[in-house]
Amino acid sequence: MNIRQFLLILLARKRLILGTLLATVLLALGWSLVQQKTYTATASVLLNYKGVDPLTGLTMPGQLMPGYMATQMDIIGSKNVALRVVDALQLASSPAVIRQFQEATEGKGTVRDWLADLLLKKLQIMPSRESSVVEISFDGADPAFAAAVANAFAGEYQKATVQLKTEPAKNASTYFNEQTRQLRDNVEAAQARLSKYQQEKGIVSLDNNRVDVELSRLNDLSAQLVVAQAAAMEASSRERAAGSAATGAPINSPDVANNALIQNLRVTLASAEAKLAEASSRYGRNHPQYQSASAEVAKLRSELGAAVGTVTRSVGANADVLRQREAELQAELAAQKTRVLELNRTRDELGVMLKDLDSAQRAYDSASERFSQTRIEAQSEQSDISVLNPATAPLEPSGPRVLLNTLVSILLGTILGVGLALMLELVNRPVRSSGDVRDMLGIPVLGAIEWGAPRVRRSGMRRLMAPRRLLRLN
Repeated sequence: MNIRQFLLILLARKRLILGTLLATVLLALGWSLVQQKTYTATASVLLNYKGVDPLTGLTMPGQLMPGYMATQMDIIGSKNVALRVVDALQLASSPAVIRQFQEATEGKGTVRDWLADLLLKKLQIMPSRESSVVEISFDGADPAFAAAVANAFAGEYQKATVQLKTEPAKNASTYFNEQTRQLRDNVEAAQARLSKYQQEKGIVSLDNNRVDVELSRLNDLSAQLVVAQAAAMEASSRERAAGSAATGAPINSPDVANNALIQNLRVTLASAEAKLAEASSRYGRNHPQYQSASAEVAKLRSELGAAVGTVTRSVGANADVLRQREAELQAELAAQKTRVLELNRTRDELGVMLKDLDSAQRAYDSASERFSQTRIEAQSEQSDISVLNPATAPLEPSGPRVLLNTLVSILLGTILGVGLALMLELVNRPVRSSGDVRDMLGIPVLGAIEWGAPRVRRSGMRRLMAPRRLLRLN
């Protein structure tokens, strides 16, 4: 089908097309006039999402997400908010509404759910472009009722956001309250174990001064033992040397050799021995002078031996004292080592208990801080939603739109009329031009006959569609 054929069909079916258009426009106009007037009330709410909670000062990353605005729109249009609106306006308690519910649903379901679904069908939520303002519109036959419902949706949306924020905080607060109680018991148990251990071990202070003092004392005892061991070794050597001198061996002991009494006795003995030798050379053994000199030498030798014995015993006693001192220092050093090791073990065990107590205390402090924060959040009634413009009862109806419906009916009537004309042409297609003969019969056209009034000048569609009676040979 070409343009010429399409125009021929439109001209031939113009009455059908115009009739269809007229009927469509009249129906649309009548429907618009019969329809009940509706009024649209709009309330504007502002979403103050800055990413920071004004109460706690914490960052709220959920409000910074791209889907935050869409989430808020879903909350406004949720069944939960609609049920809140029904309860706030007390719509379910009206006897007329209950009768309508019984007639519409035959008693199936609840009045609240039925009303909530009806309200959501007439609710419109429109966010402003590039801003945080959301418009909540409601269509109704009564302008005052429409404004009341729009304001109710805005108010209940505020309350719902507060509840959605506080309910998790309340649950978290309950959980942290239980955890805080348990952690406090853990802190008290750790403190009790630490106190009992201190009492058993006699620990007065938790610092490390006692360990440092005992270590210092251990070092001092070690140094004293080294000195005592050296002195004992020296005393043992002098004791052996003094003992050999007491047995008549050559005097190698400095204690014996340096003793003033022994030195005097040795000098006196040497002088007496010289006198004895002289008396022996001059007198006989029975001579009184010889015997006197001999008795003197024996006396001096006895005194010298006694003096050497006294010095030897003194050196031995000194060596015994030094060895005893060495043994005592060794015993004290061993006891001090045991004491230091015990203190180290006690300190390690005490350190473990202190770490347990510190860990329990930190856990308790953290849980207590979170409990305080969640408790404040649970008790907060602050909302980041503000009503920017409350809805007012509209003065002019928003529907039905007579002009718009008329224009739409003209478009639809034209499309419907043209569609009916084309459908009738397809069902029973007549011959309207020589091209139709070629297309339908598949034979060449030899000529066309034009009949009717004398040939006059025609223009436009009438000239194009005029029947021909002249015969033209191809």
